[in-house]
Parts: sequence; C-alpha cells; structure tokens
Amino acid sequence: MSAALVIDGHPDARSLTAALARRYAGAHGDARVLALRDLDFDPILRFGYRERMTLEPDLVEAREALHAARTIVVATPLWWGSVPALLKGFFDRSLLPRQEYRYRPSGLPEGLLDAPHGRLMLLADTPWFLTPFTGLPAQTHVARGTMRFCGIRDVRTTRMLGVKDASPARVEAWLDRAARLGAADGARDARDRTATHAAAVPAA
Repeated sequence: MSAALVIDGHPDARSLTAALARRYAGAHGDARVLALRDLDFDPILRFGYRERMTLEPDLVEAREALHAARTIVVATPLWWGSVPALLKGFFDRSLLPRQEYRYRPSGLPEGLLDAPHGRLMLLADTPWFLTPFTGLPAQTHVARGTMRFCGIRDVRTTRMLGVKDASPARVEAWLDRAARLGAADGARDARDRTATHAAAVPAA
C-alpha cells in the first residue's frame, strides 16, 4: 500500500482539482490517487444506518487504502457550500460506525483511522475577499467533521480561491504549490517509514 492516499473528489478528470491531485501524488513519490469518478459504487446510503449495505469491491479496496495510509489527502471543489455529491457519497458509504469511528462509553467520538497526517486541498470560485461573509463550510465539514473525526490527527488545509477568474499563471502557481506540498509530505513520510522500521528491528 502507498504511504499517501490522495482522494480526488471531482467528477471530471479534466478539472483543476484532478490536476492538483495528480501533481501532488507525482511529487510525493509513494502516493496513490483515488479518483472517485472511476470507482463503481452506489453513493447513496439507502437505509441510513438502520441497515448495512454490502460494500462494492471498489469500496472494500478504498477502505483498505484508507487504513493503510500515513497521509490522507482530499482534493475537492466547493459546490453550494459543500462538496460534490460524489465525494459526500463516498464518505457516507466508506466511513462506517465501529470501523472508521466509534463512540466511547462517555459519548465522545473516537476516530479509528491511524493516519497521523492529512491535507485538504479546497478549490472555490469564491474570491478570498468574500469569504468573511460567505464562509467556507466545506472546510469545516471535511477537515474537522470528517477527517479529524475519523482519527486523522494533523489536518492542514490549502485553499485555492477565485478559481473561475484565475489567470493561467496563477493556476500554474497552484499546481507548483501542490507539487511542493507533495514533495515535502513525501520526504516526511519516508523519514517516518525509516524511523518506524528502525524501531521495529531488535538490537543485536
């Protein structure tokens, strides 16, 4: 399994979101892009939590990758204050009670994913100067209400705002930034992997 799992939540492979996910993963060195548009699964949680739906093979594999990754990245646009239905459906279907999270006897939640690092790459047409009025609810929803809730401990957010009016130079700067973040996270994950391996080797 790859050290980093990059979840591309955009339905269109031609999108800037998809390009950022690919650029990050390419620079990381040990990352897998999980493009949700390519998965075969029902994004609707048809019975709520009253009845468990059978997981499709693509979801089984995706959940294994979620539990194996040390770094989990979510790349998504902001649509109507939230995320695309595809990404929301993936969260609904793949993050399950007593498997990705549970509640302690005290009633407090406990995340069960073991990734120490997470990153949210959030794109929006909203200009930066309007965010004090509109807010970015998807950032709270994904970074805090989903990723941290499920146990990803250190979640950092990178925001690309004003996408629809961005110049080609600005778009290229965002892509370069994704590459720099991927390279930095890849170096950190490689150090962590080496340290973990060294600690597991018994002394002579």
